[in-house]
Amino acid sequence: MDAATPDEPARILLVDDEKVVREMLMHVLSAEGFSVRLAEDGLQAWQELQRRSYHLVLSDLKMPHMNGLELLQRISEGRLPVVTIIMTAFGTVETAIEAMKRGAYDYILKPFKNEDVIRVIHKALKQQKLQQENFLLKEAVTLYQLSDAMAHELSLDRILDIILDATLIEAEADVATLTMKHPVTGEFVERTRKYSKNAQTDLNWYGSATGVGELNTNAILDHYMQGRPIVAHGIRALRYFAEPPKDKRLVSFCSTPLKIGDQVIGMLNAYSYTRGYRFSEGQRRLLTVLASRAAVSIENARLYEQLRLRNDDLTRANTSLRENFRATVVGFAHALEESDRYTRGHSERVSRYAELLGKRLTLSENDLEMLRWAALMHDIGKIGIRQEKLNKPGKLSPEEVAMFQTHPAKGKRILEPIPFMVDLVPGAFCHHESWDGNGYPQALMGENIPLIGRIVAIADSYDAMTSDRAYRKAMPHETAISEIERCSGVQFDHRLVDVFLVAIEEFRASGQHLGAELVR
Repeated sequence: MDAATPDEPARILLVDDEKVVREMLMHVLSAEGFSVRLAEDGLQAWQELQRRSYHLVLSDLKMPHMNGLELLQRISEGRLPVVTIIMTAFGTVETAIEAMKRGAYDYILKPFKNEDVIRVIHKALKQQKLQQENFLLKEAVTLYQLSDAMAHELSLDRILDIILDATLIEAEADVATLTMKHPVTGEFVERTRKYSKNAQTDLNWYGSATGVGELNTNAILDHYMQGRPIVAHGIRALRYFAEPPKDKRLVSFCSTPLKIGDQVIGMLNAYSYTRGYRFSEGQRRLLTVLASRAAVSIENARLYEQLRLRNDDLTRANTSLRENFRATVVGFAHALEESDRYTRGHSERVSRYAELLGKRLTLSENDLEMLRWAALMHDIGKIGIRQEKLNKPGKLSPEEVAMFQTHPAKGKRILEPIPFMVDLVPGAFCHHESWDGNGYPQALMGENIPLIGRIVAIADSYDAMTSDRAYRKAMPHETAISEIERCSGVQFDHRLVDVFLVAIEEFRASGQHLGAELVR
């Protein structure tokens, strides 16, 4: 309960079985500005505390039906946010100690002076105010930390864990559950639950599906419509259950809505099965603020998940489209090679040799993937050149050479309009460029030739030399390597040649081959 404010007089419950004492103290305290109600014994006082909230209880020790120590015990077990002062004419050190153990703030001996009673009451209320301020500070810090933690989370499951952990700790609950509204059916179903470390582990209750009972979500929603969360104890709490908890007696139940605007998207619920432990209004308020912050984080996480799923769907669609395009273009290249027994499998082998060199250069996986595809597509421009011209046994005429040398540019025109193949263009367009600048189609020199084009050039030349062609037989591996070494620094990048020689020898030493470059 909140401490008294200057605009609101402190509410005091005065408990004494002597009428004279009650009336005298009521007159004194009322004159001091306090709001005072009277009770004749501890039992009547306890019933009054169930009906109304008070800042302070001033109680006699010896009373019929329920004495002051028993009343203190009830207040302590019920976790009522009220400060208590005990009065007695039969004071001993033992009874004073016992009263303090049970939660009394102070102990006054009869007969007493009125000013002494007023002084102790003011001191007690001041202490209560300080405790309330400390609680509010702790509450603010806790909420800030929780809000910050949730704000940095986009995982819905992690956010729900944070909420339930905070509920167990801050409310000192035995069990915490989150009931969420199903996005399709609109029904409220339990999404997750957690148990405190100190919760009993009886298998008939702990961890069982029905151990905490089945909530009556309609009754809870009706209560929410009244504009306030639920804090209910004992039998009164059972009205919010369609099926009461089994095997364990529910002591206290707290439920607060998770709302986005005016819409309830879930329910945060706390359960106490610990004898004498009831949730306080302060804890209810903390859970209410926590739920409001949590609702925003949950909604953000849901929106993020929906966006991620949409992006995943779009990515899968784009990937499928990209693969279909690639398959189509590769199909054309394969069709070209299948119609020519001399070049059959050439593109796949060039792709493999290029990959060997790329791995030796420690290219990234993304760059290797691009290199594999570029090498596979490097001769795609030959689709527009007649096969009988490509496989002419004799020397090509100047016109035929010029026609052959158009295939890099044609490959560029085929690949460039396709957005996800544009990075492959240098492999098709530049694999006939020469390190000394005497290549084609652009006569690029040195490092002005894209790396991918320089790699494909070596792989293409090696496979061409070690494969049968219409105009000659395949060269032995050693002869092809000697020719590549001879052209190092002239036709080929000398640094890449050195790396390729190591890579191809390692490959062959492993006993592998690609079909065309068998040891002869």
